[in-house]
Order: sequence, then C-alpha cells, then structure tokens
Amino acid sequence: MASITPWGKRIVPVLKRDSVRRAVQSGIRTTGRGLLEYREIRSEVGVIETADGSAVVRLGNTQVIAGVKAGLGRPFPDAPNEGVLIVNAEILPHASPYSEIGPPDEFAIELARVVDRGIRHSGYIDMQRLAVDPGSSAYVLWVDIYVVNDDGNLIDAANMASVLALAHTSLPGIRRKETGEPSLDRDNRAVLPTTDRVPIAISIGKIGDKLLVDPDFDEEYSLDGRVSITVANNHVVSAQKTLGYFTQREVERAIDIALDMAPQVLARLRHGSP
Repeated sequence: MASITPWGKRIVPVLKRDSVRRAVQSGIRTTGRGLLEYREIRSEVGVIETADGSAVVRLGNTQVIAGVKAGLGRPFPDAPNEGVLIVNAEILPHASPYSEIGPPDEFAIELARVVDRGIRHSGYIDMQRLAVDPGSSAYVLWVDIYVVNDDGNLIDAANMASVLALAHTSLPGIRRKETGEPSLDRDNRAVLPTTDRVPIAISIGKIGDKLLVDPDFDEEYSLDGRVSITVANNHVVSAQKTLGYFTQREVERAIDIALDMAPQVLARLRHGSP
C-alpha cells in the first residue's frame, strides 16, 4: 500500500508514487541514482553582505540559504556560562507549489528544531567561549534558514547551509561602556570559535524493505518512514524520526548508513562540488 503523505496539502499523484516505489524496490530510483547516492552538492559562502556569516547550499534542485547574526543577550539560566544558539526556519512561498504565505508551518518549525539539535548536541560551537559576563551577558547566535526551492530533503540541505554559515562567521568584538556594560564592536572581529565536531545530517527514507538516502520531492511523499541522523566525528549526536516507522534492525542499518555517509557528505560540502 502506498504510504500516507505527512502533510495532507502536499500530494504526489498516485501513479507517480507507485512508479517511485516500484523503482526503489528494484534497487534503483526513477532518476537513475543508487539507493545510497546523494544528489549533486553545490555551495557558496558569504552570500549575504549584512550577515555575520552566510551560505547557500544546493542539493540537487533543493536550495537553502542560511544567515548568522550575532547579538548580545542573557544566557539561559541552566547554562549561565555559555552563549545562546537560536535557529529559525522559513519556507518561502515560492519554494514549492504547496508553500503558503503566513507564519512558519509545523514542518518549518520541525526543520529548525532538527538542525538546532544536531548543532547543539555535536559541540560544534564552543559555547563557553561565547560567554561575556557569566550569568548576565553572552553572545546570542541567530541562525535563520530560508528555503528557496523545495525539491526534497530540506533537513540535510538546511543542516549543510547552517554549518557552512557558522564556519564562515566573523564574531564582532566586545567593548565596554563607561558603566562597564558590554556592547558589540562590529569594527573588530574574530572567527567564531568552533571545534572539529562538524554535525552532518543524513536523512534516510524507507520504502517497503528498502532504505535510501537523500529522498527528492517525489520520493519524500512516497515514503513509509523517514529518520534524520546527525553525525559528528563518527558519533551519532542526534536522531529524529519525522515519518512512519522503523524496525530495530532497520534503525541499526540506518545508523550504519549515516555513519558511513556523513564523512563523504562533509568532504563534498567542503569542496562545494560533487
């Protein structure tokens, strides 16, 4: 039986969905890709002049832009000696025929949360070095994700764009007012302190008894299940099932695929080409 689409307003015609599912069951996709083959990855940094860091990633025809802006604010009460990371996502109205004008929908909210969780749990940003006055003042990093074109697998593309934008973020310095209160000095900058624990999200779909990576738009709405696993330095740092179900054996296989694919995707991302 064909799977139920995760969002009722987004529909792939039944005949196309059946064709996609039959192709995957045969071991090759309708586009000719293998089940464990990503689409072309292209990237560019510094695409937003007014941001402190930015990047655009094209994963096949999916296009996502991420911008980073640094500010000052209060640290979270449970992390008084650390900076603050806030991730937001917006799917622009022209991104697909099913995008709508209005506030972020549940998928945009989920997209931001999955990307946020992967970055935060990986330890990629040295958050302790973002504390200014422990307990009262810290850097706040706003990561804003914009989906320009949705041709499937937004989570992986958004993760890539966010990681690249953070990697190329220049952090404003700190100057003190006469009262001792800190303020940003945007004329003096330093590289955002990051670590070698680069988080890479690998989204894995399930059709029947087959697992596949990087589902495109048509495949995404033909899936029986989907899980996004974020890997950093050969360790799983987060996992989010966003659709359907997986057996324990399938979960174990998905983890193995993510651990194997993450270094390959990272290498391709750094080169900005396939």
